[in-house]
Amino acid sequence: MSAQMSRRMAIVGGTLAAAGLALGRIPASAAVPGTSNGGVRIMPLGDSITDGYTPYPGGYRVRLWQLLAAAGRTVDFVGSMTNGPADLGDHDHEGHPGWRIDQLDANITTWLTQSDPRTILLLIGTNDLNQNYDIANAPKRLSGLIDRIRAIKPQSMLFVATIPPQSNATLEARVKAYNAAIPSLVAQKGANVRLVKMYDALTTADLADGIHPTKSGYEKIAGVWFNALRAAPTALVSLRTQASLAR
Repeated sequence: MSAQMSRRMAIVGGTLAAAGLALGRIPASAAVPGTSNGGVRIMPLGDSITDGYTPYPGGYRVRLWQLLAAAGRTVDFVGSMTNGPADLGDHDHEGHPGWRIDQLDANITTWLTQSDPRTILLLIGTNDLNQNYDIANAPKRLSGLIDRIRAIKPQSMLFVATIPPQSNATLEARVKAYNAAIPSLVAQKGANVRLVKMYDALTTADLADGIHPTKSGYEKIAGVWFNALRAAPTALVSLRTQASLAR
């Protein structure tokens, strides 16, 4: 096959992927877990819920990977952290247990520069509320983090999720107030920033310890992320392919 023909086939494949059609079922799996598989680079970014804290290591990333594979999507989870079970094809992520918004903000430049994600899945704020850390300004800190991400990676797609419910009544009131501020905040950030209504998908019955999801709760989170990605097809197309299609 000539180089020119190979290039044409690659462009056609990218066109179909952007339209939501698959050229066969290509599994989204890496040759070695935790390493790149050459797919679209997606950074799961957040705290212990992204990491997959007890009782389910890998958390939502396991089911999200499976959903993407079943849809014929080839993806590369990226980040400085790595963990998860064998059925998670790529263990990389940027989920940091116990971390707040400001702690992500302090490191995000390094992570984005190293990992160069096309798409970012941001779920953060639970620890700000649970640690009673300047709660009134938590939405402002989230806004600042979004602005920093946009400044570093202006072409990347950023999905910003509301945080899940909590069983403790005091903490749940904080969650509702924090989540209420997110939609208007995201709406001001431009077309490449999308709101994801994660809170609406779970109840306290989906929590293992009042804070962290059960396995089925994590699977619900995965489904919400997957639907958000499907609703924004360019998030699953590399910038290089997108640029080729625009010519």
